[in-house]
Amino acid sequence: MKMVNLKNLCALFVFFMAFFQSSNAAYNVVSYGARPDGQTDSTQAFQRAWTATCSSRLPATFYVPGGKFLIRSVVFGGPCMNRILVQIDGTLVAPSNYWNLGNSGFWILFIQVTRLTVYGGTIDARGAAFWACKNARSSCPIAARSISFVASDNILISGLTSIDSQTMNVALDGCNNVRIRNMKIIASGQSPNTDGIHLQSSTGVTITNCIIKTRDECISIGPGNKNLWIEHIACGPGHGISIGSLGNSLIEDGVNNVTVTNSIFTGTQNGVWIKTWGRPSNGFATNIAFRNIIMRQVGNPIVIDQKYCPYNQCPTQSSGVKISQVSYKNIIGTSATPVAMTFNCSPSNPCTGIRLQDIRLTYMNSPATSFCSNAHGSNSGVVIPRSCL
Repeated sequence: MKMVNLKNLCALFVFFMAFFQSSNAAYNVVSYGARPDGQTDSTQAFQRAWTATCSSRLPATFYVPGGKFLIRSVVFGGPCMNRILVQIDGTLVAPSNYWNLGNSGFWILFIQVTRLTVYGGTIDARGAAFWACKNARSSCPIAARSISFVASDNILISGLTSIDSQTMNVALDGCNNVRIRNMKIIASGQSPNTDGIHLQSSTGVTITNCIIKTRDECISIGPGNKNLWIEHIACGPGHGISIGSLGNSLIEDGVNNVTVTNSIFTGTQNGVWIKTWGRPSNGFATNIAFRNIIMRQVGNPIVIDQKYCPYNQCPTQSSGVKISQVSYKNIIGTSATPVAMTFNCSPSNPCTGIRLQDIRLTYMNSPATSFCSNAHGSNSGVVIPRSCL
């Protein structure tokens, strides 16, 4: 047997390393003028780096190294030539003056981008000053969502941390095949309407292994969503995980096939809930499953509210949203209020197909109570509090 020539072997190794490196283009924002000092406006540098990344005919990496990078509102638009990895090792910070984000309603926006991965890093919207403006009912700009994905498909968001958004931390609108995993979302202080993750008109979204601490919903599911899987969520504080509000418009897409499972709610205002406006609509919510959930001192662990009507905008009207085939299975823990289950459904469109199985919710070491109005369904196993269906 002939011995392998070491020189030839080394040459072959160098060739393959060069081949693999050339198969993936990398674009570092610092090379385009960004500065990691947290003070220099790097918006245009980020935009230039994105243009180069999006134009690459090879799979490309948009790289944000360690440090803090100040950026104003920025749009990362597609379609792009190939798949893209956005690798964030540092922190993106918004301007300290919230007026500098403008009135677009977005801070970081990806639109019409496919085959995109956003991995790691922190985005800090510095929302406290904006919250103070809103709470004082002063003249304020339109609240900016921290990171949004619009009309984009085949997206993976992994290991990202979002801090102190002005409003929604992560928003999907008109997206397909999206995975969100290992996120941490924090909105501290007096933060209004800071939903953790908001979904609108999207299909095939999976959200797993996330820690969400906000002053509003941990996850909010708006109209037009279907085929959603939500698992291993640590929610709290906040307003829980909601479907809705639905029925804000007369003509509106429905919500279909949603599963929330293996999650923990701690000190939230609500647990799992569905809310619809108390006025006419053609909307619906069907094939919804809530299972394997732990409630820890949750104000309203299980809620359907079809009389949602803030600011008394719909007096004497009845919700047109049809709610059907909603199951609750293996939900245990403690309620912070005496009524642990509320099914307050529409008199013109009663809830149907509600199924309760193996529910154990207590209030101050005693069985809690339940409330039903225009709600129909069935029970199996042990159901505490006693079902009113």
